[in-house]
Amino acid sequence: MEYILKNGIVYDPANGVNGEKKDIMFKDDKIVDSVSDNAKVIDVTDKIVMPAGVDIHAHIAGPKLVVGRLYRPEDSRRGVTQKTAHEKGESGFSIPSCPTTGYRYSRMGYGTVCEAAMPPLEAKHTHEEINTIPNIDVAPLPLFGNNWVVMEYAKENKIDELAAYVSAWLKLSKGYGIKIVNPCGTEAWGWGMNVHGYDDSAPYFDVTSRQVVRALTKVNEKLGLPHSIHIHPNDLGHPGNTGTTIETLGSVKDIAKSTLPSASLRDQVMHCTHLQFHSYTGTSWKNAGSGAPDVAKFINHNKYLTGDVGQVTFDETTTMTADGPMEYDLYKLSGLKWANKDVECETGSGIIPCIYSPKNPVNTLQWAVGLELFLLINDPWQLCLTTDSPNGGPFIRYPRVISWLMSNKRRMEMIENREVHKWAEKRTTLATLDREYDFNDIAIITRAAPAKIDGYTDRGALTPGFKADIAVYDIKPNEFDPSRNPKEVEKAFSRALYTIKDGQILVKNGEIVQTKPSHTIWTNVTGLKDQEAKVIEDIMPFFKQYYSVKWSNYKVHDHYVPNPIKIDVPVK
Repeated sequence: MEYILKNGIVYDPANGVNGEKKDIMFKDDKIVDSVSDNAKVIDVTDKIVMPAGVDIHAHIAGPKLVVGRLYRPEDSRRGVTQKTAHEKGESGFSIPSCPTTGYRYSRMGYGTVCEAAMPPLEAKHTHEEINTIPNIDVAPLPLFGNNWVVMEYAKENKIDELAAYVSAWLKLSKGYGIKIVNPCGTEAWGWGMNVHGYDDSAPYFDVTSRQVVRALTKVNEKLGLPHSIHIHPNDLGHPGNTGTTIETLGSVKDIAKSTLPSASLRDQVMHCTHLQFHSYTGTSWKNAGSGAPDVAKFINHNKYLTGDVGQVTFDETTTMTADGPMEYDLYKLSGLKWANKDVECETGSGIIPCIYSPKNPVNTLQWAVGLELFLLINDPWQLCLTTDSPNGGPFIRYPRVISWLMSNKRRMEMIENREVHKWAEKRTTLATLDREYDFNDIAIITRAAPAKIDGYTDRGALTPGFKADIAVYDIKPNEFDPSRNPKEVEKAFSRALYTIKDGQILVKNGEIVQTKPSHTIWTNVTGLKDQEAKVIEDIMPFFKQYYSVKWSNYKVHDHYVPNPIKIDVPVK
């Protein structure tokens, strides 16, 4: 089929198109620059047209989600709908069911999501959940930062062996890139401890967080992976963690970005997740304040860094992370029910409910810090919109965050009318920041930047030959002031006029009209076959001694990934 999206107002930052009135054409599943006279015309005159959204950091599939659904039935009862001709019934708010996840992303005009924490030992289950999420492509990131073999190689600075190990594990788990969470700290939690500084050692391993991060960064650039390391630093959520964050960001400054073609799209060597949770000053919550100006200043001066925000949205939600000790700290603060899990020799996780209240001083501080980062980091290409879903709030709140970014008037109403606690004004600079994002900025932080940072070469832009992943929103930007109409901004970005995925119209007038199977994006490093075989041979005694799972049961076989998008990365 051939289509023309006629007379839309197009925002396509990757191609330098900023609010131009033009036609977008696609044939079958690709954007094209011409179509035949038989093409079907869809009139979107003066409506916003953008590439489909790309979410660089969310938690949507895997064992944490299952535990969350099981122990939070009260959340699963929220958002329940009846099945329709095109949808299964929906359920869940902060932890939606797998089909619901796909429907809700589609309604917002999204087409690709990065599942940001996949335990390799439980990769099969993660892929099984991905297969039941419709309408979006998913790139899962395996966790490496607390893996016992990784820590041993990092301690001994065996970069070649570690590179072969990572290459083999990406194949085994069908993963996209390297994720690091609280390096050495999650392993310490297996012994009831944590690390509290970048140069603290993991117990019994005599290796520091800094050594692990630097070793994995060198490996990432040696392999030329499309995405850089994707790091959740130490000390998440702790007052005074700004210093640890900046120290972590600065520790890879001397590591050159790969010159391999597979890494050519991205500029960064480190992507730092949910920066908001890592940008606090003080020594306790009594004297905590915003570290956003310092973190933003550092990022503004260093183009080798990118990040996503992890914006708090004032919802009752569910926090879940491979940072087990942080979840325990949160449990001790809140007293709410808590679940914990240790994944042998690899990682661990924790889950608790969380109620972010605008009347709570700490929650308000977190909300304001996130917005400060958005407004103080100068280059939107270095930043992505996330809520660390569901940790800061569910992904369905992205449109609300967009409305805050586009309207200083709304932000000031919240502060001046005391909709939020006075800490927003007293302990942050938010009230002094009048910057407002425009529609092109929004297209950057929700589409073009995350696609570039993730290293995708087929999406995030309306380039001929790219995937026909397109979103149309019911706003006429030339007749509309987003600063004065934040509610309309939220409404429009919540329910796309059209969502087109792989050339198929999935959403029309905000409703699902069709579903399609998701694809799984994974990275296949080639050229290290002998080195991988040697590493696997070397670790086999360790594996047999410490793992309860047989090696033959570890591999994610092809039938777990029935719709793959395999990214081949040759290193030789």
